Amino acid sequence: MTNQETRPDTHVCADGGLPGPLAAREDGVPVEIITARDVPLGGPRAMNVRRTLPQRQRSLIGAWCFIDHYGPDDVAATGGMDVAPHPHTGLQTVSWLFEGAIAHIDSGGHSADVLPGEVNLMTAGAGICHSETSTADSGRLHGVQLWVALPEEARHNPERGFEHFVPEPVGFPGGSALVFLGSLLGSRSPVATYTPLVGAELRLDPGAELTLSVDPGFEHGLLVDTGGSVTLEGVHVPKDALGYTGIGARTLRVANGGSEPARLVLLGGAPFGEEVVMWWNFLGRTTEEISRYREEWEAQGERFGRVEGYVGHGGPGRNREGMSRIPAPELPPVRMRPRKNPPPHAQLNG
Repeated sequence: MTNQETRPDTHVCADGGLPGPLAAREDGVPVEIITARDVPLGGPRAMNVRRTLPQRQRSLIGAWCFIDHYGPDDVAATGGMDVAPHPHTGLQTVSWLFEGAIAHIDSGGHSADVLPGEVNLMTAGAGICHSETSTADSGRLHGVQLWVALPEEARHNPERGFEHFVPEPVGFPGGSALVFLGSLLGSRSPVATYTPLVGAELRLDPGAELTLSVDPGFEHGLLVDTGGSVTLEGVHVPKDALGYTGIGARTLRVANGGSEPARLVLLGGAPFGEEVVMWWNFLGRTTEEISRYREEWEAQGERFGRVEGYVGHGGPGRNREGMSRIPAPELPPVRMRPRKNPPPHAQLNG
């Protein structure tokens, strides 16, 4: 999924890994609430997404640097997802659906459908481009699109990677989980990552509570997809918001106090210790790098390759707006000034 905000921000990670000073604390570790902002994907019938990362409040959780949450979206009303070929550098995209289907094609020669409960991970490295189009039989689209920042030793790799994995459900009293990255609840994903990470869908029955054993070196974010009475460490996390806990916790308690089932996405990882400039769909380290990536994309350079076989909602090689590829926005008129996550304020008790 492309970042189509008209005024892209720049971001830099920090090595703090703890909640900010306004974090709530009930009877456990502090929890920082990150609310979503609405972002249209573009076009007259734009499908809106709810973005919780990056924000001015916080830029990354581990190496997770981008969280878009969308749906349930009536494809007949909005036209669904119709994202023409667009570029990426220095990151991995992680696609996870609850409903619907999306056709993915990338310049590494990979073509696959994104389906509910099946993770697709694409590695950009030095450069890749891809298209994403909701399929004709998708009545509704509902899911998350995630990005992971690559560390220095992996971000220049010219190989354009792609992995697909179908996790087996892991049951526990009061619910189940699908672990698509890393390990949790005794389940481990074979999908390769370049920094320590975890990603899982959690489902909690009404009235259920789950105590998760977690890596104390990880910071975590809990995104609420469904469920109006979800708590993390006793702190209410509103629907569509993200509850953030920092390093130091060995367990996390998640509860569903409502009368309806809750669906959640847990993301975590070791704090990412490198400065990252993030602009549009590019991750780099300097303004000069980002400018060069943009120039190469606009010149249709070989860094990104080409998507073969893209059929958008406007026909072969075209989205509904007639575009065969998404042009890069203009760079900011001033040098990009990366910003940081808040520094640590207190140690957690885990």
